[in-house]
Amino acid sequence: MKSIVQIIAEEIQVSTSQVEAAVALLDDGATVPFIARYRKEVTGSLDDTQLRHLEERLQYLRGLDERRDFILHKIEDQGKLTPELERSIREAETKARLEDLYLPYKTKKHSKVTQALEAGLEPLANLLWQQPETDPEAASVAYVDDTKGIAEIKDALEGARQILMERFAEDPELNGQLRANLLQQAILKSSVISGQEKSGIKFADYFDFSQLLHAIPAHRALALLRGRRDKVLTLTIQPGATEEAEQEYISLINNKFGMSDQGRKADHWLLETARLAWKIKLFTRFEHELFTQLKGRAEEEAVRVFAGNVKDLLLAAPAGRLPIIGLDPGLRTGVKVAVVDTTSKVVATATIYPHPPQKQWDKARETLAALAKQHAIKLISIGNGTGSRETDRLVRELIKQYPELGLQSIVVNEAGASVYSASELAAHEFPDMDVSLRGAVSIARRLQDPLAELVKIEPKAIGVGQYQHDVNQKRLESSLNNVVEDCVNSVGVDINTASAPLLTRVSGLNSSLAENIVAYRNEHGAFKSRTAIKLVPRLGDKTFQLAAGFLRITDGDNPLDACDLCLAGLCCGGLRSFGSRLI
Repeated sequence: MKSIVQIIAEEIQVSTSQVEAAVALLDDGATVPFIARYRKEVTGSLDDTQLRHLEERLQYLRGLDERRDFILHKIEDQGKLTPELERSIREAETKARLEDLYLPYKTKKHSKVTQALEAGLEPLANLLWQQPETDPEAASVAYVDDTKGIAEIKDALEGARQILMERFAEDPELNGQLRANLLQQAILKSSVISGQEKSGIKFADYFDFSQLLHAIPAHRALALLRGRRDKVLTLTIQPGATEEAEQEYISLINNKFGMSDQGRKADHWLLETARLAWKIKLFTRFEHELFTQLKGRAEEEAVRVFAGNVKDLLLAAPAGRLPIIGLDPGLRTGVKVAVVDTTSKVVATATIYPHPPQKQWDKARETLAALAKQHAIKLISIGNGTGSRETDRLVRELIKQYPELGLQSIVVNEAGASVYSASELAAHEFPDMDVSLRGAVSIARRLQDPLAELVKIEPKAIGVGQYQHDVNQKRLESSLNNVVEDCVNSVGVDINTASAPLLTRVSGLNSSLAENIVAYRNEHGAFKSRTAIKLVPRLGDKTFQLAAGFLRITDGDNPLDACDLCLAGLCCGGLRSFGSRLI
């Protein structure tokens, strides 16, 4: 049996010693950004992508081991744990395989099977299966007993069938073979629910649709599942492309348990039992599994794309410390204007109405020109929402009419600006500013420094992915938070200008510590050295070690505090052992 370390090492194609080192650091409380940046010599230069995969798989495989131990304990308590079964359980590499092995030993709810077993029908089931030349009805006579709920011969035969169906459906090797075949051959079909053709027109492509299940791309799978959720589509899974496909699966059951039509008295009864075991027990369970896997696979891809898009936005090139006019376009309600200075402070706001119905085009242009002259503006940031093209045309006309201002304009992605403007954070930052104007501030600031501004917005609200509300929200949030954390720590932050939301994303810090840093900075002034950070309340040595390398101090007492610890030559000296002091 492979160890967790061996499995992960093979998956990311590194040595076991590298994985062991990374696991030890994670277990000791180190963050992925810290390990990726400052423990390269320990992990053999594992990067953040490898470490994120390692962290995720470590959690999964440890959970698998916990489940494995639980199952072994339960079966052992029943006195049914054989050396062969224990070996199979210990060698199981997936949860599906583990649960297949455990299935026959699970505590059964009161059902037709338990009733049949309590009525003593297991010997009848074994007789008909092992000696198919036996006449089923004749053999059942001896089991008719009103006191046990077996009033007629058909009741005895039905109980015996339930026992065999359960036995066939619980065989782990058969389950594995059937599942593997279905993963390759199953077809997903969708059809429109009668009467929903008009209301569900956006799903028209799937009103009569079929495709191999494993070949369905993520976006299509999520669309199909949404159509089912909205009660527009019916989704069904078929075992294969032809009507004969189902019989192939039933034949696998018959072959596994040595059943065939040889003209013996119980053959027909046994073959029908196998058919019902497939239809009622096995396929019903597999269908649920396949839908779960389809959703999981689609969600994984959707989250991956979403995370990649968020990363691109966060790491977009900043304009830098320049005064900027931010425009949040609107038609009937006007274009909201915000001016921020070189420190991102809001110095002016306004609302202009260049578009219908007001059509104050010239006045709007003059207002922008006056603001640009007053605040020495060189850049205008335009949100890409409704009215963006019309507003961009206004700005281009402004640039052409006032060449002496040297203006340039850029259309930026305004995703999440409205969410930020109505957030508690924005209300705390701009308590006296109208909600509609806060969006223009965000649009201006995200051109100055996209990363610093976008971290104020919940990652999934940035809206750069498909079907983000359809995927597992916990999984999406975790993935996006990891991306934001990696981006922030790959760039680093200036501790004397960073906001609390930005500091929260720094390795080792949390929202409480970030607020403490800002409060300390407001009370005592700018930090002059990295060591001064340790004066912040509740910021201990271990937290300092995790965070220090990602915090910059410009114009401080030590010029090296303005750069990465690696560049300062401190990462492998002062930070050699986890838990030691930096300086």
